[in-house]
Amino acid sequence: MINNTDMAAQTAEFLLKVKAVKLNNEHPFTWASGRKSPIYCDNRVTLSYPEIRTFIRQRFSEIVTDQWGDVDVIAGVATGGIAQGALVAQELGKPFVYVRSEQKSHGLTNQIEGEIHSGQSVVVIEDLVSTGKSSLIAVRALREKGCIVKGMAAIFTYGLQVAADNFKAEEVDLFTLTDYDTLVQVAQKHEYVRPQDFDSLAAWRQNPERWSEEHM
Repeated sequence: MINNTDMAAQTAEFLLKVKAVKLNNEHPFTWASGRKSPIYCDNRVTLSYPEIRTFIRQRFSEIVTDQWGDVDVIAGVATGGIAQGALVAQELGKPFVYVRSEQKSHGLTNQIEGEIHSGQSVVVIEDLVSTGKSSLIAVRALREKGCIVKGMAAIFTYGLQVAADNFKAEEVDLFTLTDYDTLVQVAQKHEYVRPQDFDSLAAWRQNPERWSEEHM
């Protein structure tokens, strides 16, 4: 396994190269919440690139094995974590399920799709962690099913304090392939952003709410 620093930098470089992550300080993106942000992330783009898809699958698989050993099931968080989780399950030869944000309102009204049983150990795969709210909904659904959630692995985290607090409160260990700070450093190194934008990008990381208000 490559070391964590190299993995984080390589992952960030891949995400920037294929524009899975976009940085624009002058013309901020509007998130679904209505907040303004200098960063927009859509890691599903990586699935279109075999080299990057393979890299992510292998790094996820190494993290699962190194951190949690042998687990019974791999679970993906709908929707971004479904394909990534299925690839990891295939790599490790494990059963796969995915978890919706809520129960369906029709049919079998499932929230967890696939076969899983009380007492089984699970690692959850996610593509992106912002506040952690949607990711931890999946964790709670699995625990309500009686499963033992060993932890979660994600491609990218914004590194927000609210996410750290939420994961700590739910007692869930989170491991990511890369993070916001690494991404900004790699972006600056390869001139994806201008040097004068670095301070503003760092300011967003420290206080997204204030940054959004100042850029409305």
